[in-house]
Amino acid sequence: MTPEQQRHAEQLSFVASGAELEIGTPADCPLPLDRLISVRGDEPWVRERFDGGLTAQVYRVHADGRDWTLKRARARCKVQNLDGQTSFLNEIQRRADLRALKRDPSLAERLESIVDTRYASYRHGVLLSPWIDGKPIQAWSERQLLQLFDTLVALLLGGLFEWDLCPGNTLDDGQVRLFDFGYMYRFDPLRAFNSNGTATPQFHAAERFETRQYFAHLLVLETQGETSALAAFELEKRIAIEAYRQLRAALAKRGASGEVLHWLDSIGQQWTQGLKADREALYLKEAWRSHWLDLQDDLHGQTCTASTLARIDWLQATVEHRYRDLQAVAAVAPADLLLARLRKARRLAVRWQLASPRA
Repeated sequence: MTPEQQRHAEQLSFVASGAELEIGTPADCPLPLDRLISVRGDEPWVRERFDGGLTAQVYRVHADGRDWTLKRARARCKVQNLDGQTSFLNEIQRRADLRALKRDPSLAERLESIVDTRYASYRHGVLLSPWIDGKPIQAWSERQLLQLFDTLVALLLGGLFEWDLCPGNTLDDGQVRLFDFGYMYRFDPLRAFNSNGTATPQFHAAERFETRQYFAHLLVLETQGETSALAAFELEKRIAIEAYRQLRAALAKRGASGEVLHWLDSIGQQWTQGLKADREALYLKEAWRSHWLDLQDDLHGQTCTASTLARIDWLQATVEHRYRDLQAVAAVAPADLLLARLRKARRLAVRWQLASPRA
């Protein structure tokens, strides 16, 4: 049984068991639990309602002189796969893990950017946290990238791997904050690359950020000119190289396996050599990977957006106009087959467009 299959089996067993998973107690809530459970969105203490969440409906509520984020689990997650169907349970599991990690003196300060949890109940479908008065990140600065990678390294050292670093899961209030953990899973950083063990070395923290978010940002910069996109790409890569160097040193000190250390060395060397030898070729390689993998994520979960269609446009244009360059940096299928797959992907992406959220 693979680590993923094991996780699915354990989570489905927990769901079937009827057991409760709770963080805190109802007495910790600033409002009676029955009100939180039955929230409709038109109550006087509800300041905002957000329907765009795939796993839960989100409310900004006011109580005890401050604002709170209230998540109410959807009866059926909009992500149409097993990870989606167990994502609310998984989030509460990770919230419990994060609460414990924040008590670890070696990680506590670096995890301050992770939202706290006031109360959570799996069976009641409720999760309550302090409101983050931040904004979605439109253009990543050096400060924001440094803060994000520092948090990601701390999470990895704590044995947690975040798969869904999408734009909707990061906010900035002067500190880049993470607050949604439906697709964050446990793993052993001394023996594994991610929560799939050593089976999928292509997936790692920087890749997840680039695939799920950063290359969509670079896609916008490309419309302003190649120079802007390449400069932003190099900035992120150099920050990632240093973050991975620090991660590698910390894992080596803890006794990580040679396989893990060699894997990290290999990633850093590829980036360093790529930036020195041919920055444009490295950009093409990473962009193709990111747009292709993100497209597969969206199609697999049937959660497509306008960004999905923009990525398809980029992939199709690359095949049509830069196929030889692409062959030089990536193992790809014949051009006619790729174009056929992308035409099919576009039809599905149009069919599976998510409705625009309404407040």
